[in-house]
Amino acid sequence: MDMLVNLYDLKPDAVLDEKVAREGVVIRRALPPELHTIAAWIGPRFGQGWVSEATVAMMRQPVSLLVAVKDGELVGFACYDATARGFFGPTGVDEAMRGKGIGHALLLKTLLAMYDQGYGYGVIGGAGPTGFYKRAVGAVVIAGSEEGIYKGMLAAAHATGIDYS
Repeated sequence: MDMLVNLYDLKPDAVLDEKVAREGVVIRRALPPELHTIAAWIGPRFGQGWVSEATVAMMRQPVSLLVAVKDGELVGFACYDATARGFFGPTGVDEAMRGKGIGHALLLKTLLAMYDQGYGYGVIGGAGPTGFYKRAVGAVVIAGSEEGIYKGMLAAAHATGIDYS
């Protein structure tokens, strides 16, 4: 199902930023020369469907893909305006780096980037961990969105390797 986020009430979180910085992680917009490296990282972790969405996000101006980098290596990413305008996602963090606030920081920074682009609301399409999104940014489930924009999508394009439990 999809979730809706009120972007104009979101604020940066200095405590979260500091937590991620203590991990040695920097979150920034991806650079076009990084496309193939990012795609090669996403593919085996999350599947080719997410590679396609990330590629679209890289083609936007400004680039609508943010990366989390530690010691010059990719450890996470988040996109917006990939499958549809105003949509957040996909997003993912390396399994070894989960639980350190990186996913939360990517979510917040990406939604704030959407706000800076003029969006008042953002849609989290096909939201898996709805409880997380509700706690992190006050997202609410959009009634009747169970099938959403991904209805009828080719089976092979669905994400792999994701455990929302």
